[in-house]
Amino acid sequence: MIDAGAVERNCRVLKERVGEGAELCAVVKANGYGHGAAVSAAAALRGGASRLAVAAASEAEELRLHFPETPILVMGALTEDELRTALVARADVALWRDGYRQLCSQLAAELGRRARVHLKLDSGMGRLGERDPSRLTELARACAADDRLEIAGVWTHFATADEEDDAFMGAQLADFAPVAEAVREIGPGCTVHAANSAATLREPRSHFDLVRCGVAIYGMDPFQQDPARLELEPALELRSYVADLKPRAAGESAGYGRRFVARDDTVLGVLPIGYGDGVRRALSDNADVLVAGRRRPLVGTISMDNLTVDLGARPEVGPGTPAVLIGVDGGDRLTAEEMARRVGTINYEITCGLTPRVPRVYHRDGEPA
Repeated sequence: MIDAGAVERNCRVLKERVGEGAELCAVVKANGYGHGAAVSAAAALRGGASRLAVAAASEAEELRLHFPETPILVMGALTEDELRTALVARADVALWRDGYRQLCSQLAAELGRRARVHLKLDSGMGRLGERDPSRLTELARACAADDRLEIAGVWTHFATADEEDDAFMGAQLADFAPVAEAVREIGPGCTVHAANSAATLREPRSHFDLVRCGVAIYGMDPFQQDPARLELEPALELRSYVADLKPRAAGESAGYGRRFVARDDTVLGVLPIGYGDGVRRALSDNADVLVAGRRRPLVGTISMDNLTVDLGARPEVGPGTPAVLIGVDGGDRLTAEEMARRVGTINYEITCGLTPRVPRVYHRDGEPA
C-alpha cells in the first residue's frame, strides 16, 4: 500500500526546511523508487514541489502524459534516440561534453524548438559531468552562443552527503560554487542545484536555487537511521497474509535446503510472497514479520513465491491473517531501513527492488487515491 498523503506531507516538511528561497524538485525515477512515479509526482506537486526529475528519457516521456506543463529534468546519460525522446517530451537534459552539445543543437533544430540544458560539473562523484571547471565554463559560452540551446541550469551531485561526519561534501561545495556563479553570469536566470535529500537535510549552504529530493519524499531516511527523527513519514507498506498453517514437530524442516529445522514443536505460517516480489533471499532466517501485531521471525529459505514465519506452538492466528513486512501493526513497526540493515544495503534498494508483481494500492489518508 502506498499513502500518497504521506508523500505530500513529506514534501511540505522538506519545503519548510529549504524555505521560499529554493524550489523543491521531486525525484521520481525508477518508478518513484518503487512507489509509483505518476501518483508520487502528483502528491509531491500538491506538497510544494514545483519540478520533477528522472534518470531516463522513457520516464520523462511517461510523466509528460500526466503533467503537460511541469518542468521535468532527465539527469542521466542519453543515446541519440533517447535524447530525441526527451526533447520531444519537452524535458530538460544534462550536458557536459561539447560533442553532445552539438547533438542537442542538431536535434533541437530538427524539432523546431530550443533544447534546455543543465551543465553538470563532476565535483567529486566521479561519474557523469565535466571534471575541469574551465571546460565547463567554455561549454557554457558555446551554449550561450547557440540560439537553439538554453542554459536552464548548472548542477553537481554529492558523493558523501549521507555520511554526516564526512568532510568531502564541503570540498565539493567549495569546488562547485564558483563554477555555478561563472555559468550563471554566462546564462543569466539559470537554476543552480546540487542538494539531494541528505544534503537538503544536512547543509543549508547546498540548497542554492533548487533541491532535488528523492528518498526523503517517500518518507525514508537518507542517513539510513529512522525517518521519524527527521519528521518523515514512510509512504509504503509491504503487506502479505498467512495463506496456510504448517505444524512442524521437533526435527522436521521447511523450505529449500532444510535451512530451518524445528528445535521444538511449532507452527509455521506460510506467506505467499518471496524474492519474485522483491523480498531479498538474503533475509532468510534474518528478518521479522508482524503477524497480528507481534514480531515473528522469518525462518527458512525465502523462495521465489513463498516464505515462512515461526508462529510458535499455539498461534492465535489462522489463514487470512494479515502479515506486515514493512509498515505498522499493533503498535510495532518494521521499516525499510531495518530491512536494509539486515542485508547490508540501503533503503532505496529495498523499495526499488519490489517487482511489478506486487500490486500497488494507493490511498490518500485512508481514502482511495
